Amino acid sequence: MEKVPMTAGGYAALTEELRRRQQEDRPRIIQQISEARAHGDLSENAEYHAAKEAQSLNEGRIAELEDKLSRAEVIDVSKLSGSTIKFGATVTVVDEDTEEEKAYQIVGESEADVKSGRVSLTSPIARALIGKKAGDTVEVKTPGGGKSYEILKVAFV
Repeated sequence: MEKVPMTAGGYAALTEELRRRQQEDRPRIIQQISEARAHGDLSENAEYHAAKEAQSLNEGRIAELEDKLSRAEVIDVSKLSGSTIKFGATVTVVDEDTEEEKAYQIVGESEADVKSGRVSLTSPIARALIGKKAGDTVEVKTPGGGKSYEILKVAFV
């Protein structure tokens, strides 16, 4: 069974989603199913079929969350240190073409969100950065072509 690395914040977010899906969404969907059943003929009841599909999707996500949480390896980023980039590091880079500065935190797959600066451990940028230090230059192969970044700062926050 492969461990799933994640930050404490990522673990808390998944735990909260699981709680919401089990304690709020599941009872609501069950209520929708019973209301739709009361309308009669189930073979032509669109509300019933929609509610059953919602139930199926919700139960699938609950199973996925339970699996991830059971295999979670929570890493406390605040206890990490060093100058080498690894899981949990917040890395400030500058694009060598546009001179644009960006900051990325390397996190687990389930908590990645590029818009908020969190990139998955398995993403091309994270794979290129891991093991490097401030001052190094990395080449990243992206779907839009190659990019070259200089690493300005490595921090564990």
